[in-house]
Amino acid sequence: MLKSKVIILLIFSALFTTSAQVNDSLISGRLAPNFILEDIDGNLIELNEFIGKGPILISFYASICKPCRDEIEAFSRIYREYKDKGLLFWAISNDSEKTVAKVKSYIKSKGYTFPVLLDTNRNVARVYYAQLVPYCVLINFKGLIVYSHQGYMKGDEILIKELLKNLLLN
Repeated sequence: MLKSKVIILLIFSALFTTSAQVNDSLISGRLAPNFILEDIDGNLIELNEFIGKGPILISFYASICKPCRDEIEAFSRIYREYKDKGLLFWAISNDSEKTVAKVKSYIKSKGYTFPVLLDTNRNVARVYYAQLVPYCVLINFKGLIVYSHQGYMKGDEILIKELLKNLLLN
């Protein structure tokens, strides 16, 4: 009985990992789909207005997700380090209508200075294949997605920093 449960767990784990890898490869290299979202202060942000101004790092997250909050904190440090070199960073909240009210107070309590956009119906998340959060996307100056990744573990930000260094040098 225990052996059967272990085998089933391994199968589901393999399927989940394969799905995450497929999603990452599907999106990388393609033109970033445009979107218009409202930020937590009621301003409309359109992606296409920022293409060419610098690399854009996007983190799809939910406020109830601990790895999401960890990723946002790590990316916030990267943003502070590279914003004067042109980096744009947006956190896109996938919180539902029930929990979205907590987003602004959380962001303000942390003193974050980057835009936080609201995607409560998850339309933008679907277009970017962000099935699970956290999910990050890095867009280059030309508007091409150069990196995407599902999940977050401490240290993932090291690769993001290396990719940014390369983007900012070219």
